[in-house]
Amino acid sequence: MNDGILSVGIDIGTSTTQVIFSRIIMENMAGFFSVPHISIIDKKVVYKSDIYTTPLVNSYLIDGDKVRDIVADEFKKAGFTPADTQTGAVIITGESARKENSALVLEKLSDFAGEFVVSTAGPDLESVIAGKGSGAQSYSEENACVAVNLDIGGGTTNVVVFDCGKVVAKGCVDIGGRQIKLTPDYAVEYISPSASLICEKLGIDLKIGDRTDKATVFKICCEMAHILEQMLGVYEQGELLKKITTHGSSDFALSKPIRAICFSGGVADCIYNTHSEELKYGDIGVLLGQAIRQGRLLGDFKLIQAKETIRATVVGAGSYTTSISGSTISYSEKVLPLKNVPVLKLNDDEQAKAFSGDTQFIKEKINWFMTQSDSKSLVLAFKGYRNPSYNDIGILAKSLGEALDSVLGENEPMIIVTECDIAKALGQTIGRIYNNKRDIISIDSISVDDGDFVDLGKPLMDGLVIPVVVKTLIFG
Repeated sequence: MNDGILSVGIDIGTSTTQVIFSRIIMENMAGFFSVPHISIIDKKVVYKSDIYTTPLVNSYLIDGDKVRDIVADEFKKAGFTPADTQTGAVIITGESARKENSALVLEKLSDFAGEFVVSTAGPDLESVIAGKGSGAQSYSEENACVAVNLDIGGGTTNVVVFDCGKVVAKGCVDIGGRQIKLTPDYAVEYISPSASLICEKLGIDLKIGDRTDKATVFKICCEMAHILEQMLGVYEQGELLKKITTHGSSDFALSKPIRAICFSGGVADCIYNTHSEELKYGDIGVLLGQAIRQGRLLGDFKLIQAKETIRATVVGAGSYTTSISGSTISYSEKVLPLKNVPVLKLNDDEQAKAFSGDTQFIKEKINWFMTQSDSKSLVLAFKGYRNPSYNDIGILAKSLGEALDSVLGENEPMIIVTECDIAKALGQTIGRIYNNKRDIISIDSISVDDGDFVDLGKPLMDGLVIPVVVKTLIFG
């Protein structure tokens, strides 16, 4: 069995806006007499849009109507309609995620999202998506090594570290090509708060309206490169690094030495290639690329040639955000799709209590989470045990079912996610206990953590699997 779904990726960044369409191919990898096992076997980009300057009403507001016009035009050029897309992501990234009307922009794009497109904007998730789109993750996996990707855009640098393909560290700093905007004769049109802090450390007095020179700007760019070197352990970290760390990003910590380094984002082209026109884009992007190229990063680590640079995030968003559930699952189709459901994950000790039948503890845990998250629904997640007995499943179903039923609103579904292959038996057992009076979604083969949000799409492959997007941070 082979099937493909069309995925759309829309990236609205600090500097640029892009759209891509990908075809995600799935196949039943099990034998004829085996339980179906659906896997994603290929992901192909089938259309790449032009790269547009992100339209703004002013320094603070994204022009939602113009963004919508760009997306509508690219759908037409690609020959697709919103109804053709089954999954994907709308990503507002970098400084654009801080613009006052980001939520309004997402609303204006909602009718292009199909039935299952996730709208996200968080530095951690952006780091991971860009690292996948650039090829850093696949390099790390194929070479069994630690590789880092730096996605350097207009406003931020998103950093992710992969160890044998697994994410082991991620973070973000306010360093990018449009931190300072300049006229052709080096008059300052814009300087960000982070760039001002860097200037202050260097003893440079620079503000909007001032005229500067190449040597001064390059000195600032070299300090930005030095901060990135600190972040990756080349030098001891300074106080300035902490001050310009992007709000909402994770604490970045390395546990193993880095072997290889990869760059994506608009500035990456200025690292991999030389540009004779230093103010080509009206900002410091070219000079920042030169400063990084001349610094320690390229000398201390093996340089990976990125598969995508400026398109890494949008390719990652369209091709790598979606995973699929296991094939032995149980669900009520009428409640799908579901978006932005918060995750409560039980640790190993809490999971053991659930398997022992401790309904009261699980109930208190769920009630606490619902109060803290101010949510009407949740995804209850845990690892699970391999090959549990029929009796084990019965006890677990009773403890989870009673706890969820007592806390959730009357019309809210029970949503359970496990890593081990027990979802179908668990969901069906809960259904029997409650005579199917409440909708139940029980899926496996998905790994989530506390603080994640989950989107669940409509079933695919003749109902065998559910597409899932796990979001570490979401806008709004």
